[in-house]
Amino acid sequence: AAYKQFCDDTSVEKQRSISEAGEAIDVLKADIEKATAVAGKLTKEIAAADEDISVWTGDKAAATKVRELEKNDYDALHKDYSESVDALQRAISVLKKQAHDRSQATSLAQVSALRDLRLMPASAKAKIQAFLQVAEPGPAPAPAPVEGEAPSGLDVAAPEAYGYEFQSSGVVEMLEKLLDKFVEERTAIEKSELNSKHAYEMLMQDLTAQITQTTQDREDKAATKAKTLQSKADAEGDLKETTSTMKADQTYLDDLVATCEQKATDFESRQQLRAEELEAITKAMEIISSSSVSGHADTYLPAFAQKGSALVSLRSSVETGAQAQVARYLALRARELDSRVLSALASHASADPFVKVKKMIK
Repeated sequence: AAYKQFCDDTSVEKQRSISEAGEAIDVLKADIEKATAVAGKLTKEIAAADEDISVWTGDKAAATKVRELEKNDYDALHKDYSESVDALQRAISVLKKQAHDRSQATSLAQVSALRDLRLMPASAKAKIQAFLQVAEPGPAPAPAPVEGEAPSGLDVAAPEAYGYEFQSSGVVEMLEKLLDKFVEERTAIEKSELNSKHAYEMLMQDLTAQITQTTQDREDKAATKAKTLQSKADAEGDLKETTSTMKADQTYLDDLVATCEQKATDFESRQQLRAEELEAITKAMEIISSSSVSGHADTYLPAFAQKGSALVSLRSSVETGAQAQVARYLALRARELDSRVLSALASHASADPFVKVKKMIK
């Protein structure tokens, strides 16, 4: 009974441990599966973040290069406009001051320099060239004086002065229009430069903010991924240990159940054997005490009571017959039941006096 109680208690405990281990294994497997999925998702997101950062970094480099080219072009064009405006202003000033002064030939160098300006239209250059040809003519022969009249300088200078004044008026008007045009165009490119600079700065600000935020997100995701993988590794270790423990418990339980069942079977077999042995012994006692034995003694023994030694001989004969019958019966049952106890009793029944056998059985 104590061993059976041990078997029952231990089986319940091991079954509980195995059940709990099974539940823990299911939880650990779910945790591992979830961690694997999370780590895989984070890996893709980190790769996407790296791609975005790379693209945005490339966009910054490309935009910076384009901006540098635009700035160089602007600087060169602005310089051309500024030089053209300055040259026009000087030329107009000279032409207005020297409109009637033919002696300031050197001052026309300011006008002549306009032909070298890159922004000066070809038509303007042609008109300036025509003006310079009139303003700077070669020396002409003086007309012959009229006999009896003194030569006069006005008679020579008046046509030239009139031609110069007419040409310079048209050139000044043209240059003033060009000046207004260049100032307007220079103002336009300055405004365009400011807009381009602002757009570039805004683009750089946006790209930098995106890169900064995405880099932070990437680092956070990388840290989360590392923690997730560590949790997965821990869960895998726990799963391995729990599985091993559960298998050991299951093996122990299987062995225990088998042992307990075997012992229970053996116990039942022994109980059955004891019962059958007791039955055989009871039967032997019935044979000893049966009417077949006692009846013969009651019938024949009184008739021979007066004969002395004959009585002793008859009693001995009767007892020997009963003893042999019990011995044969016990030997037969001992072989059938494979009982060492009955076999020993059969041996005693064969060898000992009948009274001793009966006393031993009782």
